[in-house]
Amino acid sequence: MPRKGPAPRRALTPDPVHQSVLVTQLVNKIMQRGKRSLAERIVYDALDIVTEKSGTDDVLGLLKRGVDNIRPALEVKSRRVGGATYQVPIEVPPRRATALAVRWLVGYARQRREKTMSERLANEILDASNGIGAAVKRREDMHKMAESNRAFAHYRW
Repeated sequence: MPRKGPAPRRALTPDPVHQSVLVTQLVNKIMQRGKRSLAERIVYDALDIVTEKSGTDDVLGLLKRGVDNIRPALEVKSRRVGGATYQVPIEVPPRRATALAVRWLVGYARQRREKTMSERLANEILDASNGIGAAVKRREDMHKMAESNRAFAHYRW
């Protein structure tokens, strides 16, 4: 087992266009096989489409609102007690909540039916900012699961 402790967290640098760490996270999550420039083009095109469709210049505000609508407050973790395994609801730390939100946003954008990834991502961002869409449903399902397993909350660790 390593004795040096956990590796220090690297701070994300804000993206060059919007000066936003959230956009950097989105680019990193879109990126596949190290193709950052392609991922950046997809994200920036998607943000342009969002600006076009929403008719507002505050595209970062819309993205932030969408991510906030997806961020889970609670999740369930499996905990073994005796011979039984319980789904124990726990609070989600803010950093993990944002990471999950971006992961779900990109994951459900990939599953959409639009032609280009930019369009898919743009429409998923718009849906999320309006409180609809698959990623928001995922958060609601997670909260429902935590609520239904509330009786096991005393098993938190």
